[in-house]
Amino acid sequence: MLGFAPHSGWAAVVVVGGDIDDPQVLARGRVEMADSRLPGSKQPYHEVEGVPLQEAQRRLAQLSDSATAMAYEAIRALVDDIGKKGSAPVAAGILESSGRKGDGLASILASHALIHTADGNHFREALAEGCVRCDLEVVRVRQRDLADRSAATLRKSPQQLAATVSALGKILGPPWGADQKSAAMLAWMVLGEGHR
Repeated sequence: MLGFAPHSGWAAVVVVGGDIDDPQVLARGRVEMADSRLPGSKQPYHEVEGVPLQEAQRRLAQLSDSATAMAYEAIRALVDDIGKKGSAPVAAGILESSGRKGDGLASILASHALIHTADGNHFREALAEGCVRCDLEVVRVRQRDLADRSAATLRKSPQQLAATVSALGKILGPPWGADQKSAAMLAWMVLGEGHR
């Protein structure tokens, strides 16, 4: 299973397989979703702040198409690579923001706090669409709910989960920071939920 920890323009990804009591990291990496040739591709809603609404919609659609295409290509390559190693991921988890989303583009662009959330969600949607195009079920989990939901699903204490995830990183070596740990725990949780 794949786990994604998204940021503006990119996401950390960790693929976990094996048994839920003995998870194995099959791959890890970074999915780039910002095209340096397109202005504003790292922070699309910031880019269109102050732009007339119709133009903002047009530019956001272009940036969304680009981010989705990049996400799809990266996810497809990862799924193909994992397939060559004898595994076939069927689901992917995406860490969600806990921020408020806003009620339409006009309200988002009127609030700087909502613009930040919208930028993050722009890339979460690109990841989700890329996963769907790769025939992966998408599971969304808010970052603040990850530990509790993982503990309930995997029937382990938060301390046991953290120790196992840290041990996985020691086997691999760096980078194994907060993003990789969260993505790994999410992928492990999705594995434990037995999707498809």
